[in-house]
Amino acid sequence: MKKFEIFNQLLDAVIVVNSQGNVVYKNPTFNRWFSDFTDLKKFSHNMNFNICPLNSENIENYSPIWHALTSPENFFACVSYQNNQNKIFYYNMTVQKSNRYSVFIFSDVSAINNLDAEKKQNEKLKTENENLKEELDDLQNIKQKAQSQAIRIALINKVSNTIRESMDISKILQSALSELASMFGAFKAYYATNNHGKFKVEEIYGEKYPSKGSVISFDTKTFDTLNNKKISVVHCLKEYVDAEPFKQTIMRITVPVYHLQKLLGVIVLLSYQKRELNEELEILEAISFQLGNAIIRAELYQKNIDTVKELKNTLKELKETQLQLINSEKMASLGQLVAGVAHEINTPVASIKSNNGLLAKLIPQIQDPEISNLMQEINQIDNEAIQRISNIVVSLKKFVRLDEAELQEADINKELDLTLELIRHETKNRIEIVKNYGTLPMIKCYPNMLNQVFTNILVNACQAIEGNGTITITTGYTAETLTVSIKDTGKGIPEKEIPKIFLAGYTTKGVGVGTGLGLAICSKIIEKHNGKITVNSEVGVGTEFIITIKG
Repeated sequence: MKKFEIFNQLLDAVIVVNSQGNVVYKNPTFNRWFSDFTDLKKFSHNMNFNICPLNSENIENYSPIWHALTSPENFFACVSYQNNQNKIFYYNMTVQKSNRYSVFIFSDVSAINNLDAEKKQNEKLKTENENLKEELDDLQNIKQKAQSQAIRIALINKVSNTIRESMDISKILQSALSELASMFGAFKAYYATNNHGKFKVEEIYGEKYPSKGSVISFDTKTFDTLNNKKISVVHCLKEYVDAEPFKQTIMRITVPVYHLQKLLGVIVLLSYQKRELNEELEILEAISFQLGNAIIRAELYQKNIDTVKELKNTLKELKETQLQLINSEKMASLGQLVAGVAHEINTPVASIKSNNGLLAKLIPQIQDPEISNLMQEINQIDNEAIQRISNIVVSLKKFVRLDEAELQEADINKELDLTLELIRHETKNRIEIVKNYGTLPMIKCYPNMLNQVFTNILVNACQAIEGNGTITITTGYTAETLTVSIKDTGKGIPEKEIPKIFLAGYTTKGVGVGTGLGLAICSKIIEKHNGKITVNSEVGVGTEFIITIKG
């Protein structure tokens, strides 16, 4: 039915039921969400809500549809719907009643239930995180027990402190290498990661050859020792396979660094000393064990940081995309509405204008002067009214400008006047508009977007003024920068709320009055113009929004 076609624009599902219980209208969203709908009775049986009827023998009492139809007043309920595939969806059902019809509006709230599932998953991850913390605490206890002797405390504790205080694997390795080099009198110490038997040098202390990033390998005997999780101590002339020989024999200590059963890499110490190693091997094993855990922990920490950064960037992009989509959809709908309204207004106005022109021609033929003067006065008043309506229609079309997607040159003072003309109903006989317009050059901008910003701020200013008040608009252009100030004498914004007003979803207005998107969209529009928007406010005095855009 044509009178219900207005519901086609709603994103929620809508059906209209007449007083005989027959469905007389379904909007496209309803047809898409409830594609298995055949009749109201079956649809009613597939729907449920959390009410326990006293008369359990009447199955209709379990249906929110039945309650809504029998209710003499408007009706609201949170309902669930099970489709033919036995999938369950959740909706807020609002029913508007009239003498002849009941209008059912279904708003999808299934996402809230999905959010509950996400919260449970978060609780699970939190528990796992606490378990990981307990494991780290256990490792800390093991490490402290290993520091039973003074020599272990002197070295292991120092390295352990670095591991605890930092998640930077380079800093951890450099600290460990420097302490080990000092203890063993090594002229060179380095750490190399394992890659299928080949080792890549990552951190070096002392002599810088092989350089960082070099790939080296060890003889078969040394590699087998490392694979058995044992420390290799040899006196040799070569540091590694294919290395240039030393002029004298050196002591090479190769310490495997493991995590569980995986060989992560090796610590290599080179010294000119020739002595037996006994207790020192236990120190090396303890440090190797700690380094293995520290390396894995640092890698996991870095991955976590990268993941958090990626999620934050994704969330920011999603929020910005959501704002853009909402704004684009809103402006597109507004454009369609304005075009339709303009057409509907122009048709009767043209007829009135024609009739008024004909009347003007007939007035001179009226013999009675009194009647002639009266008709002349009426004709003039009608002409002014027709011109006023025509100006409003033109202003509406200019305001929307849906075809202006590219940057254009615009007179910002005229754009402000255009906006004031459109919100005249908000200011008429109540609010004084003070214009302190400066001399402005033509500014390259998106006029329809800036008009949206001006409208939002000016309407907010009008709503903030209780009773009579003043709105002062000041414009200026200095140092290739456009400045627009809109100041009101309204109730003001509390200081603690000012940082939140540009956040999407935040509103100080009541439920159903504000969406919390207006100023967030304004902020994005000004950012698109490479500008910024700031606010100064004092409770009981008023608020000032300052927009600056580089020319």
